[in-house]
Amino acid sequence: MLLSPRPVTLLLTGAAGVGVAAAALPRSGVAAPAATMVGTTMTGTRAAPATTTAARPTTPPAVPTTRRTRTATTTTEQAGTTDRPAGVGRLVGVGSEVVRSVRARILAWVIVLTALGMAGAAGTAYLLETQRIDERIDRSLQQEIAEFAEFHRTGIDPGTGQPFASVDRLLQVAMSRNVLDEHQTMVAFLPDRVFTPRDVVPLHSDPAFRAEATAADAPAFGSYAAPDGPVRYATMPVSQSDRRGTFVVAYFTASEHGEFADVIRTYSLVALVALAVVALAAWLTAGRLLRPIRDVRRTALLISDTDLTRRIDVTGHDDVSELARTFNSMLDRLEDAFATQREFLNDAGHELRTPITIVRGHLELLDESDPRDVIETRTLLVGELDRMSRLVEDLVLLARAQRPDFLRPTAVDVEMLTDDVFDKARALGTRQWRIDQRAQATIAADPQRLTQALVQLAENAVKFTGPDDVVAIGSSANARAVRFWVRDSGPGVAAADIGRIFERFRRGRGAQRAEGSGLGLAIVQAIAEAHGGRAWVESPPGTGATFRLEIPRTTAPSEARGQQREHS
Repeated sequence: MLLSPRPVTLLLTGAAGVGVAAAALPRSGVAAPAATMVGTTMTGTRAAPATTTAARPTTPPAVPTTRRTRTATTTTEQAGTTDRPAGVGRLVGVGSEVVRSVRARILAWVIVLTALGMAGAAGTAYLLETQRIDERIDRSLQQEIAEFAEFHRTGIDPGTGQPFASVDRLLQVAMSRNVLDEHQTMVAFLPDRVFTPRDVVPLHSDPAFRAEATAADAPAFGSYAAPDGPVRYATMPVSQSDRRGTFVVAYFTASEHGEFADVIRTYSLVALVALAVVALAAWLTAGRLLRPIRDVRRTALLISDTDLTRRIDVTGHDDVSELARTFNSMLDRLEDAFATQREFLNDAGHELRTPITIVRGHLELLDESDPRDVIETRTLLVGELDRMSRLVEDLVLLARAQRPDFLRPTAVDVEMLTDDVFDKARALGTRQWRIDQRAQATIAADPQRLTQALVQLAENAVKFTGPDDVVAIGSSANARAVRFWVRDSGPGVAAADIGRIFERFRRGRGAQRAEGSGLGLAIVQAIAEAHGGRAWVESPPGTGATFRLEIPRTTAPSEARGQQREHS
């Protein structure tokens, strides 16, 4: 029988993983501005400052850089580069090794797992196919013995047309009529002679095999280690008229298994090529997956206390891309924190310079022997200290506006909040107080912060209006947002001031006659932005001013603030 090897098909899969890395940022410092008194004048025995100057700097105070520059230069010389911050040369090498090692570990795992899968599939296929080959050989041997038994029982001698008269004639005709399959041989043993087909392996000339094959008195199966390879055989003894013979069918199993071994060798070569392709694909894929992590590392190394503007270009929506987005969000928060810190220090240094100069000047010129001078100086100093205290509180409030715990949102009844603000605002001064409109809606917001913002707007309106002017408060709502406003019939806001009036320490036309630190509208803007909303002013010529706050209804405050930062 001819053996046709069956094809074996394997399905291979690979997997890859990623690692992550993070970097820390250095701290920064700002030099404290120096305060100077320009001059003083003397009136009688009372000395008072005549003129103080505290011009607001147009640029932030210089940061001492001598030590940092020296460190960066040394590191640059060691690394052989001129465009990296201090320590970048060494950290880039370390980071590259980390990323490469992760990439190498991914590749190693992919190769190992793929090779194990291929080897396991090949081993399983080899064992199963070897078992099937042995079973097929046994079935073929059984079939040959069964056909010979049937021929022995019903066969007719072609020479006489009668049943076979002797064992010799039976075995001779059986040998002549059998067509051998590949790797198959037959032999008929008689006490004094042997019958074999033509062109067969001379297994009959092996005395040990002949003795083993003719020893059984009944059909039998067995294995034999012949010089030409292992043999699987079946025997059937026949006898007639005290003449005994043995019919033997044998298969050389090494040849049968050798064909499948060739298939396994071919598969092994193909598997090696496939493993190389899988390794290359895994290497390239791991590099692509780790690219955002390398970008995170490079960006972190290039960030300094003076440059927090760098961001990572993010594409895709997998876990590593989300890592890059999270890193960008972290940089946004850090940049906001650093900017708030610098702005706070700059503002505090600038705005506290004048009252400190005044206090120092009056203390230096104080006549301790004059009770009246002491009382006047004490009153003046207490007033300046109160002004400094309020200024510091306002600056701290603006700094806290960037913190997550700045707001304590609850469900707020807009109509009730409008009435509460109106009741509190009427105590600020004698004006024509009105309520334009009340919105019947509920929003998630911090009622105390909203009240603080609206009362600040009302206080601002009182500063710039007279007793006969109208100051109105109102609120409205739609499906998207809730709006609050405070309008007045005062002189309004100049067109040149509308775009900058909400900035810190900015004062519009007519502000010279109004007291305040110049931070009130900046606080209003900070409260609106903390809620994810905005604040603006409308002031057509001759109609007074209307300050508006818009608070979104459908987005939670924390989420809204994050979205606003991303869009800005």
